Amino acid sequence: MGDATDYRVAREELERFMLAALARAGADEASAGAATRALVTASRMGTDSHGLRLLPHYVQALQGGRLKGVPQMRFERRLPATGYLDADHGLGHLAAYTAMAHAAEMAEQVGMGAVAVGNASHFGAAGCYALAAAERGLIGLVTCNSDPFVLLHQGSRPFHGTNPIAFAAPVAGESPYLLDMATSAIPWNRVQQYGAIGRELPDQVAADAEGRVTRTPGEVAALLPLGGSDFGFKGAGLGGMVEVLSSMLAGMQHGYRLLPMGGPDMATPRGVAHFVMALKPDAFAPGDPFSACLRRYLDDLRAQPGRNGCEVLVPGEREWGCQAQRDARGIPLDSANQAAYAELAERLDVPPLRPLS
Repeated sequence: MGDATDYRVAREELERFMLAALARAGADEASAGAATRALVTASRMGTDSHGLRLLPHYVQALQGGRLKGVPQMRFERRLPATGYLDADHGLGHLAAYTAMAHAAEMAEQVGMGAVAVGNASHFGAAGCYALAAAERGLIGLVTCNSDPFVLLHQGSRPFHGTNPIAFAAPVAGESPYLLDMATSAIPWNRVQQYGAIGRELPDQVAADAEGRVTRTPGEVAALLPLGGSDFGFKGAGLGGMVEVLSSMLAGMQHGYRLLPMGGPDMATPRGVAHFVMALKPDAFAPGDPFSACLRRYLDDLRAQPGRNGCEVLVPGEREWGCQAQRDARGIPLDSANQAAYAELAERLDVPPLRPLS
């Protein structure tokens, strides 16, 4: 097999394979479509750790019974701008897109909408669902809890999950402003990704079983909170905020009590919780100044001088640049993902990926 520099697939080919693999694993059309949409969106933007690399995991969880391939999700609107979605232990991508659609409908009616999601599951990249709001001209905010991977500040064992925060806003005439970040120094999937390709981690992002900083993926037992050893109280505080918005508003158990995402139990649902919110920009200040104010802000930001020849970027610009490149040249698969997809194709009897020539 070639490496990622010479093994690339077209977006449509990756979508074809994902839809077929998820369907063979038991997912209905809506579930497979939502998961494929999110995974391909993440990989187009360069976030392969939350994109194509996750397909084998979701297939395993569907076949093991942890995830329902045909969930009966139920939405209840509680107040004019709030609601609750019971995801019925289906794929988290369908739950989050469905919740954001409900939040957006409320926002378009009354100016804002927020939905707590219970009985959900891992949903990949949180930015996909904030982006779904921005694509409707709304501001989107998304959070999700997860099982413990991250030390508390000055703690010795994992307590919070990576607990992501995603925020997106529409920008007239260009791609949305998009922030998608873990409250840990890096996401756990990055450790797995670096381990798979034999790459050393950056400093101050991960720790071994004794709580000591390590750069070797195979030694990692926990992640450091955003801010590292000295300033990790910031990331730990943000991780706790995500937990409150996600699990507690949804009435679910907090992340420290969740079953591990990676198993070995792939039969018991985990009960992950999400929170999504949509805001209608013209529902606030009179005269609808949002677009003009955001434009001035972005113009001033981009005009700032970079250090040592670097370019100052708006959140999302790196991702949009990567998306344009990958749409033109194909989405790369490293050797580990090539092997994983070949194994899925054989085991599920799905036509294998066809790389670009």
